[in-house]
Amino acid sequence: MESTILAALWTAGTPLTPGQVQSSVATELARTTVTTILSRLYEKGSVTRSRAGRGFAYTPTADAAGLTARRMHSELGKEQDRSTVLARFVSQLTDEDERLLRDLLDGDAR
Repeated sequence: MESTILAALWTAGTPLTPGQVQSSVATELARTTVTTILSRLYEKGSVTRSRAGRGFAYTPTADAAGLTARRMHSELGKEQDRSTVLARFVSQLTDEDERLLRDLLDGDAR
């Protein structure tokens, strides 16, 4: 549900209230459910909020790639043995992803 709500916010490109998010998602979610999910996303730092009348309007803090990178960094931060985690992550990359990672690390970003 979080990804559905984030997708609605990215598509809008402007801050949305829970009611506006509810109207824009294809699934039938109750407004209270949407508000709860937006509150949780706010607590995680995935969205910001600003006053909109008596409630809030929400904006994503990053695009999809940025939020995925944040989650990956958060997971890595949970482990004491970072080198083993990174080694296992890299060992599971496809050849193409490994080349891309090498290019990024060498400063040859696209």
